[in-house]
Amino acid sequence: MGQNSRFNQTVENEEELRSIIGFPSELVKRKVIPYLDSHCSDFISKSPFLVLSTADDKGFCDVSPRGDAPGFVLILDEKHIVIPERPGNRRIDSMRNILSNPRVGLLFTIPGMEETLRVNGKATLVKDEAILEKMKVNDRKPLIGIGVEVEECFIHCAKAFKRSKLWDPHSWERKELLPSASTILSAHSKISQEDVDEILEESYRKRLY
Repeated sequence: MGQNSRFNQTVENEEELRSIIGFPSELVKRKVIPYLDSHCSDFISKSPFLVLSTADDKGFCDVSPRGDAPGFVLILDEKHIVIPERPGNRRIDSMRNILSNPRVGLLFTIPGMEETLRVNGKATLVKDEAILEKMKVNDRKPLIGIGVEVEECFIHCAKAFKRSKLWDPHSWERKELLPSASTILSAHSKISQEDVDEILEESYRKRLY
């Protein structure tokens, strides 16, 4: 039995896991490359959104979205990219993790495209002015960048997007039925929803860059 006693039957080792899941195809085994070729660079240049996964030195994990206009991630060469750190909530979860454990995973998406691009590597926090200047928007450069040394890069198949119908507007819930971010924040923070609405509106209006 696994460490989580809520579950009675758990997988205990890779051999057992392989007996259930099986093995990857030859295509899947051969698709990983250790650098950004022209195809991967083109994908990144057209991506306005990525998800960044990190973990600290104790293994506590975090995943965080990053987004801007397509091409917002700076490609320095086939082994190095830089993600601009735009103004956020100042929790700096991802960056604190990187300081103690540089291993990161990135998932790049392009709206309307169901395949994604995965990049794994080692990250560092960059304050080189010449690099930050290249990522300036509205005359404002990021205060810091997340530099990534690419170790693995590969296309991820579209099955998750096809199953979820993520890009299909006909599958989307009506806007009035969606969860309210301000309601959730108000409940969790114990700050009035009116004040939360005002904080969010000001943040979106004045502090995107």
